[in-house]
Amino acid sequence: MTASPSMALLEAGEPAAAVAENTGADSPFVLVCDHAGNAVPRRLARLGLPDAAFDAHIAQDIGALDLARRVGEALGACVIHQTWSRLVIDCNRAPDHPQSIVTEADGWTVTGNIGLTAAGADARRRAVFDPYHARIAAELDDRQARGLPTLLVCVHSFTPRMAGFDRPWHVGVLHLGDSPASTALLEALRREPGLVVGDNEPYAMDGTDYTAPFHSRRGGIDAVELELRQDLLQDRASAGHLADLLIRQLPGVAP
Repeated sequence: MTASPSMALLEAGEPAAAVAENTGADSPFVLVCDHAGNAVPRRLARLGLPDAAFDAHIAQDIGALDLARRVGEALGACVIHQTWSRLVIDCNRAPDHPQSIVTEADGWTVTGNIGLTAAGADARRRAVFDPYHARIAAELDDRQARGLPTLLVCVHSFTPRMAGFDRPWHVGVLHLGDSPASTALLEALRREPGLVVGDNEPYAMDGTDYTAPFHSRRGGIDAVELELRQDLLQDRASAGHLADLLIRQLPGVAP
């Protein structure tokens, strides 16, 4: 089911799109998770998918929020994350991008997105995409008004296997154009023994991503986009190792 143009997508009592934790912090870092949640508004009837789909990587970035929270707590940083599944609308894609609202995702057919009208897509943008990015912008604007140096850190995770290919990277640093923090972090991570680091791998920031380039350009700040392999985030020991690694390395690239 898709909300009509006159009907709000979210019903009374449903959560807001954006959750901000430790707002107003003075830490130089603001961490964001575009794909933290896997919820679906009641009006969308689970998009025609079984519950199992929402436990998979197609619906959320598995382990990313837990990692961001751990890093944020250790560094005293604000953490902002999305409530709703990326299958409702992807908050790391421009609303006019072909992958903003997908009908196919790694072998799953998202029937609730097939035949979506322009009005239906706009309702999702207004309910989910816009308030999420408005909340990030508000935090960054507040920091700018207080004269605080800021590094935006976008935290994502990736499935260890895609399209029959086993991805070897433990962590990837995605960047576009001049990003001193990304360059410095890449160099620092590559010095870590046994760590396989991707430079714009497993994805390249080639104009597809929205959050990092939009907010960094808008606010005149640097941004780092991190991709961490999901199997490493599901194992308690390795997830702790990756969190500790970022807690140790991020201060060295702070503005």
